[in-house]
Amino acid sequence: MNKIPKSELTSRLESFSDNMTIAYPDWELCAVVGGVNMFYLTGTVCDGVLFIKRGEGATLWVRRSFERAVVDSELDDVRPMKSFREIAEASPTLPDTLYIDTANATLEWFGLLKKYMPFNNVLPLDSVLLNTRAIKSKYEIELMRQAGLETDRIYRESLPKLLKEGMSEVELGAELFKVFLNSGFHGISRFAMRNVDSILGHVAFGESTLYPSAFNGAAGVNGLCSAVPVLGNRNRFLQKGDLVYVDIAPGIEGYHIDKTLVLSYKTAQAENAINAHNHCLELERMAVSMLKPGVAPSDIYAKVTAAVSDEYKDCFMGAVGRTVPFIGHGVGLNVDEMPVIARTFTVPFEENMTIAIEPKISLNGRGMVGSENTYLVTSNGGLSLTGEQRELEVV
Repeated sequence: MNKIPKSELTSRLESFSDNMTIAYPDWELCAVVGGVNMFYLTGTVCDGVLFIKRGEGATLWVRRSFERAVVDSELDDVRPMKSFREIAEASPTLPDTLYIDTANATLEWFGLLKKYMPFNNVLPLDSVLLNTRAIKSKYEIELMRQAGLETDRIYRESLPKLLKEGMSEVELGAELFKVFLNSGFHGISRFAMRNVDSILGHVAFGESTLYPSAFNGAAGVNGLCSAVPVLGNRNRFLQKGDLVYVDIAPGIEGYHIDKTLVLSYKTAQAENAINAHNHCLELERMAVSMLKPGVAPSDIYAKVTAAVSDEYKDCFMGAVGRTVPFIGHGVGLNVDEMPVIARTFTVPFEENMTIAIEPKISLNGRGMVGSENTYLVTSNGGLSLTGEQRELEVV
């Protein structure tokens, strides 16, 4: 297995520390416990905690598995632990305030920590880490480029060959999953949003994409069952004339891309579906032209939503009554990262952010049309990492 290079980890820790100083000029000590954040800063996922001391560097304390962490990580200081007592003994003096990724640290975890390390105050570092992760290095961009090119190839070459009349959504999802795994993808799609699991993404036929879902996206999904509302439905079978909706966020070595492709099975769609799909492609191109450093996500959102045709206002970005208030989002170690292209996100883009643009329109009785690709923010606008847009092709 490949390792994140030591130089890459050093650069990430330095960037994070610099951003902490901007956000919290007096910070002294951070604790990172979330698996994705830990992987970003250490190159391994483990049962443990990463402590970062200002001016002194980072120490990864590992409960399980120390041996695996030593193999995975190029971090200089990796130590075994059985309890927080050992960390406390190695830190005889403590600052008044500890900064932690509060989205991942449970009250139970913090109670155990505080038993041995009684900090007076706790403050969140979540936004600092998210903003640090939002700007991708050359190393990260190359992994995402590989993932994007391979995903586009699978969509173009493998997906049409897998489609068979009478197959279920789950059958197609399972076949695609096998193809992606055999092509080197890491097998799961990680989301930061709470209570969201994903095997591969959304694979749905026709009106299945309009099914109510807890997933915070334009399309819904019926899923495997109420307990596992992911992937697709065992009892929805592909028929001639169906829309085939594939919204997948695969990744290589932890780094995802996000791409949606909508096809028409065996026969062309009605004119209203083709027109709606083409309108989404126009809106995507408009957004992509503005993906430049210094442009605010809110400006893109305002311009694109204002350009939505009146006939689609109520069904843009979701089923009527269940639309979502964004048209794109950051992508990386999580599928859903910062920034979000929405009305309230006013901090301008920076070069080398990676953003998925996903304009979609729901059509009652027919399903979801539209497009999604992942782009790199550059001075010339968005550079696609996932291939070209696709018209509503017949397969």
